[in-house]
Amino acid sequence: MCRSIKTLRPPFEDDVTDEDVRAAALQYVRKVSGFRTPAAHNAAAFERAVAEVAAATAELLDTIQVRGTAR
Repeated sequence: MCRSIKTLRPPFEDDVTDEDVRAAALQYVRKVSGFRTPAAHNAAAFERAVAEVAAATAELLDTIQVRGTAR
């Protein structure tokens, strides 16, 4: 796992913002693609990937259950 992506679930983090989720998604897409900033011809695909990873991350965080924590 990329060391700069922080854990976004309890008990590590209680108040996760949309910005936190997007930052994690951006780091993931950067790591997988190998681009910090994509070239203009790849920008749309890069941003779409960030949005899709952020959406999947938000859904995951909304649905997982962590033992020992109240939902």
